[in-house]
Amino acid sequence: MARYTDAVCRQCRREGQKLFLKGDRCYTGKCSVVRRAYAPGQHGQGRNRKLSEYGLQLREKQKARRYYGVLENQFLKYYKEAARRPGQTGENLLRLLETRLDNVVYRMGLANSHPEARQLVNHGHFTVNGRKVNIPSYLVKPSDVIALREKSRSSEKFKGLTETAGRGAPEWLPYNKDTFSASVTQLPTREQMDLPIDEQLIVEYYSR
Repeated sequence: MARYTDAVCRQCRREGQKLFLKGDRCYTGKCSVVRRAYAPGQHGQGRNRKLSEYGLQLREKQKARRYYGVLENQFLKYYKEAARRPGQTGENLLRLLETRLDNVVYRMGLANSHPEARQLVNHGHFTVNGRKVNIPSYLVKPSDVIALREKSRSSEKFKGLTETAGRGAPEWLPYNKDTFSASVTQLPTREQMDLPIDEQLIVEYYSR
């Protein structure tokens, strides 16, 4: 499967804000957005011109796509699915992205970034309703229980996260420290999705 293999910090610099793609590094002075607060590339420091309406829409779409680690064709499929569902298309789109299994693992606090969460899911460390699922794009549903597998709980990778896991978990995904699991109580509302994304600009981009 195709995936982005270049330096992820370039994506944050291109969008002009932290997308938290490098985990703990993003909270330190080593963060590329802090050290070089301009777009990457030879002419990055000269890209201060005002964006057109289309440019604003494109940048917002790219920001959302990079934040969740979704490639272009897959993101378009999510948009089409969101448009088919009842309700506001932009909110539906964010809800689909939020309920991806890799994002849920990230929200549980068992991964420091979305890329790391995707890798952990790929390696089969998590179950959904007791069954191992290794598909990062798997969409969880209300009443689903996502848990760290028994054999993974003793690994060095997760030992350092068990104390902090669950901190900041959203209301729709309460975390249980005793069972290393979280239950989906409902699909997230827009108010519960604390994201620096203007979904209406994404809708306008695809509605051109």
